[in-house]
Amino acid sequence: MPEPAVPAALTRFNSEPVEQVEDVLQAINAAPRFATEVAVGRPYPDVDTLVRRVEQVSRALPWEEVAIALTAHPRIGDRVTGSSTEARSSRREQHGMADADAELKAAVLAGNRAYEERFHHVFLVRAAGRSAEEMLAELHRRLANDVDVERVEVTGQLAEITALRVRRLMENGAP
Repeated sequence: MPEPAVPAALTRFNSEPVEQVEDVLQAINAAPRFATEVAVGRPYPDVDTLVRRVEQVSRALPWEEVAIALTAHPRIGDRVTGSSTEARSSRREQHGMADADAELKAAVLAGNRAYEERFHHVFLVRAAGRSAEEMLAELHRRLANDVDVERVEVTGQLAEITALRVRRLMENGAP
């Protein structure tokens, strides 16, 4: 049985200069060591292996690096403008907020404020595939976490978001 063809995007990812690959990865996850650790693991034999490595590296980031990555993420419910990779991804991923009514949007905004007062960083949740109601429920649930538990949850959410974005990058024929 012949081996499946390697997608063109993965072939480019595996062969581009390390600086170019790091730039692409840094736009997906701004943690300083993330891009380098994923780039030095090349070549990846398939997209699934790449995505597993992306999640592994993301989950192993120290909190200080996760905190840096958080600075690149907008608040859930914010109107994201611009043409950066982060802005385009956030608009696509937060699609569930687009149809929320004014009351629900106000509740998310209030929840964001309460979360930021409690944890001193933006609420991060994998928004892709979630409705506004689901994101608000998750926000309320996580407000009850202590700081250490919340940091573990944030790191996990960052890993999920990063993996989704890298998979999308490979599916869309980039970089």
